[in-house]
Amino acid sequence: MDEALLRSLTPSVLAVIVRRGADFAAAEDAVQDALVEALRVWPAHPPRDAKGWLVTAAWRKFLDQTRADTARRRREERVEEEPAPGPAPAVDDTLQLYFLCAHPSLTPSSAVALTLRAVGGLTTRQIAQAYLVPEATMAQRISRAKRTVADVRFDRPGDVATVLRVLYLVFNEGYSGDVDLAAEAIRLTRQLAAAIDHPEVSGLLALMLLHHARRAARTAPDGGLVPLAEQDRGRWDTRLIAEGVGILQAALARDRLGEFQAQAAIAALHADAPTAAETDWVQIVEWYDELARLTDSPVVRLNRAVAVGEADGPRAGLAALAQVDTALPRHTAVAAYLHERDGDLATAARLYAEAAHKAPNLAERDHLTRQAARLNARQS
Repeated sequence: MDEALLRSLTPSVLAVIVRRGADFAAAEDAVQDALVEALRVWPAHPPRDAKGWLVTAAWRKFLDQTRADTARRRREERVEEEPAPGPAPAVDDTLQLYFLCAHPSLTPSSAVALTLRAVGGLTTRQIAQAYLVPEATMAQRISRAKRTVADVRFDRPGDVATVLRVLYLVFNEGYSGDVDLAAEAIRLTRQLAAAIDHPEVSGLLALMLLHHARRAARTAPDGGLVPLAEQDRGRWDTRLIAEGVGILQAALARDRLGEFQAQAAIAALHADAPTAAETDWVQIVEWYDELARLTDSPVVRLNRAVAVGEADGPRAGLAALAQVDTALPRHTAVAAYLHERDGDLATAARLYAEAAHKAPNLAERDHLTRQAARLNARQS
C-alpha cells in the first residue's frame, strides 16, 4: 500500500469532512479512523477512487461517533433524572383499576372477564375455563366489553360485588391453574378489607387465607396433586388458618351471610378437623345447602354431592350427583370417586380414565390417570 498517497490525501479529506459540518476535532478523529480502515482493507481490495473512498469512510465514522455520543448523553440525562436513592412512596393503583374495569356500562360477567384479562393477567383460555364456556365465546365477550368501554368515561367505578368476583377468580386461577396469582389476590383483598367495612370482603379474605394455608400440602415432591384427605396436615399453615377463622367469625357475627362467608365456613370446617376421618361432613352439607340457596351454582351442587357421599354414604352421594348436569367439568371425576367408595371398582376405573381426558390441566390429568391405574391394578 502507498502510505505516501494516504498522507497526501489526508488534508483534502479532512477539509471535506469539516465542510460537511463536523467540527475540526471530530473530523480529525473520523479521518484517522478512515485511514486505519484503509490500511486494513486496501491491500486486498484497492479502491478505484482513493479520495472518494476515504471521504465516504471518514463521514460514516463521523456519523457513527455522533450517534454514539448522542445516545451516551441521553443515557446520562436519564440517570440524572432518576430519583435519588432511598425509600420511594408506595403507590399501588391495581385495586383502583379493578374497580374501573368493573364499569356500570358492562354486565357483571363481562366486567369480570375484562378485568381478569386486562388487569389480572389471565389468558382468554384460563378465563373461559373459570366460566365453564368455550374459549371462542369468552374471546367474543372480552372483545365486546372492550368496545363497550372504549368511548365511556371511567368516572363511575363498578360495585364491590363485581370486584370481589374478579378477585375470587384471580385467586382460584392462581391457586389451581398455570399462573401463580394467589398471593397477589390475597394482597389486594387485604387492601380492600382495610378500606371497606363489608362482611363479604371479610368472607372472601378468610376463604383465601384458609385455602392458601393448605397450599404447601397440595402437591407431592414430584408435582402430583395430593387430595385433601391424603394431605399432611402438619404442613398446613396454622397461622393463616387462625387468621382466616378469626376474620370469618367476625364476619358471620354480623348476620349478613353471603356466598364467600359460606365457602369460608366450609374451608374452616376442613381446617378444624385433626384428621380427614374427623371432618364434620354433616355440617359441611348444611353449609353447601346454604351456598346453593345463595348462588344456585352447578359447581356448588357438584361439590355438595361429594359432601353428601361422605356424610350419608356413596349411594346418597350418587343420588345427589344425578341431579347435576353431566357436562359440568369434574362431574366424571366425582362420579368415579363415589363409585369407588361404593365398591364398584371397574366403573370407577373407567370413569377415572375418562375424567383424565377431560382434565383442565396436566397435574389433574396425571392424578386421575394414576387413580385409574391403581384401581385397574387392584382388579388384575
